Amino acid sequence: MESNDERLAIREVRLGATRAEGGTREVSYAIGGERDLPFSGKRPERLLVALEICDDPQFWPPVVRDYVGDLANDTAEWARAAERTYGADLVRLNFTSTKQRGFDAFGAIAATTEEVLAATARPLIVEGSNEPELDSEVFRRSGEAGEGERLLLGTAEADRYRSVAAAALAYGHAVIAQSPIDVNLAKQLNILLRETGVPQDRIVIDPYTGALGYGFEYTYSVMERIRLAALAGDADLAMPMISAPTDTLSIREVREAAPADREAMAVAWEFYTAYAAVVAGASIVCVRHPLTVARLKTALEG
Repeated sequence: MESNDERLAIREVRLGATRAEGGTREVSYAIGGERDLPFSGKRPERLLVALEICDDPQFWPPVVRDYVGDLANDTAEWARAAERTYGADLVRLNFTSTKQRGFDAFGAIAATTEEVLAATARPLIVEGSNEPELDSEVFRRSGEAGEGERLLLGTAEADRYRSVAAAALAYGHAVIAQSPIDVNLAKQLNILLRETGVPQDRIVIDPYTGALGYGFEYTYSVMERIRLAALAGDADLAMPMISAPTDTLSIREVREAAPADREAMAVAWEFYTAYAAVVAGASIVCVRHPLTVARLKTALEG
């Protein structure tokens, strides 16, 4: 007999682990499980908003640094505020410190992961170095530090997925599979990850999100096509999706806005891009400006 999980068009992926599940999170989330197009049937139990933070603010958007102030210099406190002050469902930790020339402070990767996990009770998403020569060690250290917590590690891409997959398999985590706004490439990467040993219920698709007016229309179309293919029975695309419209805070409309308007402009662009991604089928949207979190949650819960 077919199990309930096998009958789901979109596979469920569980993120975070409570104490009962072997971790320390106060909550864990099951994303996916849909059997229809977004908002055309039963709504998912929760549509999740993650707030992105980083460990080296010199590489972070100035409009966010200006808003959070001293928090940007204390990654653990920033993570705590993401949950308790700004109301994020998840925290996404970006290891921007790896952008420094000659980076080799791998011990700090593990320590920061542990500090952030101690500071927040929410599930954690980890973004690695984006440098193939560093990724293996970055993901090993962060994956080991988060063992048992069922992290979401990202991002795997066609030319750098083995190190992410290895850490996920070794320490029990899930993987973000990112492809450049292309259905066939998304499918190909999922197949590569599965051939490496990552099970389907530990893969989350990131189709890459361009900002509104800067490529988002292609992102939206690809997200729709991924969902339609999954509903038609394509198991290689039947995974939940995540969207991170990070480009919205660096577009000309935000950079060149008058100082008095820049914050509102940044939040508006980030909000509308992220909300449209939810309409297209994203289970998780990741934003960087804290004010975008509450605005999204109000819109999604209404």
